Amino acid sequence: MLSQAVLGEEIVIAKAGKPIVRLVPIKEPLKDRVLDQDEGLFVVPDDFNDPLPEDILSAFFK
Repeated sequence: MLSQAVLGEEIVIAKAGKPIVRLVPIKEPLKDRVLDQDEGLFVVPDDFNDPLPEDILSAFFK
């Protein structure tokens, strides 16, 4: 039987009546993401979306 979990509640997942996984809430809240914090650290090349060379493509289909 499945029941609805309450936010912040510990959840135990069992198989054949034996607990196998325990999900617990994170103690500290996640930090907000800051847009553009990595700006200038890397450059996307102009040919980024170009097709890969044949020798590299063939490596995917061995």
